[in-house]
Amino acid sequence: MSNRTLVDAYIKELEAEYTSTRKCLERIPVTLFKYKPHPTSMELGYLMLLVAEIPLWITFMVEQGEVDFATYKRFEFTTSEELLDHFEEVFNGAKKSLAGITDDDLDAPFYLKRQGQVLFTQPRREGVGSTINHWIHHRGQLTVYMRLNEIAVPSIYGPSADDPTF
Repeated sequence: MSNRTLVDAYIKELEAEYTSTRKCLERIPVTLFKYKPHPTSMELGYLMLLVAEIPLWITFMVEQGEVDFATYKRFEFTTSEELLDHFEEVFNGAKKSLAGITDDDLDAPFYLKRQGQVLFTQPRREGVGSTINHWIHHRGQLTVYMRLNEIAVPSIYGPSADDPTF
């Protein structure tokens, strides 16, 4: 039997982060998509897309072994429902991609490119882990934007000021 200890741990970690991520995304109204807390900050709508779409990076790592900025197409949305549907699709795609491999498959390289030129490479085992961390980081950033806009922040790893029951 093939070793899947790390792959299964990654799937479990994705699943553990799913509910609180979805709760954050579904609470933000379309009227705030253009909000920026500072002129150099990203817009809330773009941050929402980033949080919704980061699991797609795992699918690219596993199935294609690369992402090229020149050909990567960002999802376009105008409603929260469209973004939530996209999140569901990419989240389930990431889990499916991971479910189809073994830990040994994670030794293959992942390439980040721009117009075919390699900008960065790393083993997929490191890439998947750092992508999950990146996802969690941006969800944390999203909760700050939510707080600044008086949007209730859900319980994530324990009670929040807005959701004291855990």
